[in-house]
Amino acid sequence: MKNLSLIFNAILAIAVIVLFVLVLGGKSKETDNKTESGSTKNIESEKLPVAYINVDSLLINYQFAKDANEALIKKEEDARLKINTGARQLQDKMNEFQRKLENNAFLSRERSEQEQTKIMKEQQQLQELDAKLSQELIQEQQKMNMAIFDSINNFLAEYNKDKRFDLILGTTAGGTILQGDDRYNITLEVTNLLNQRMSKK
Repeated sequence: MKNLSLIFNAILAIAVIVLFVLVLGGKSKETDNKTESGSTKNIESEKLPVAYINVDSLLINYQFAKDANEALIKKEEDARLKINTGARQLQDKMNEFQRKLENNAFLSRERSEQEQTKIMKEQQQLQELDAKLSQELIQEQQKMNMAIFDSINNFLAEYNKDKRFDLILGTTAGGTILQGDDRYNITLEVTNLLNQRMSKK
């Protein structure tokens, strides 16, 4: 308990020192801003060499990202159609097998077991195909994301070759920049320039 009290007092002491420095610093700046006639200069704060891009907005409006996303969705739909078609065909075979089994349509027990083994093998192959297509889609998405961000980063290197920004941040919904002055937001400009560059290719 004694240690807690000491820590609390130390924090208070630091806070008082910081406040003291801020107040004195503010007064000295105010004095520096006085003109010869005694009036204070109206100095507008300079823009910092920092900018940010809303990545969500950029990806929604960047044509290359839209095209890549549409191509990925098409591949996903094709894969899903292939799996669903295979699953329906397999279900039909299983139903047919069950019907034959109930009506004693197999000539022998061995024949029914062969048919069952064949259906189980097809089911396993379909599951393996589903896993393979899912993995391919994941890899395709990773490749697409890399291509999009490489494209954006390469553009930004060119865009900022004059070094007017020391830092260009990227933010997403619920990301690190919760509020920002619009004069630091270069999303629209970058999106338009990226789309113009793409239309020239």
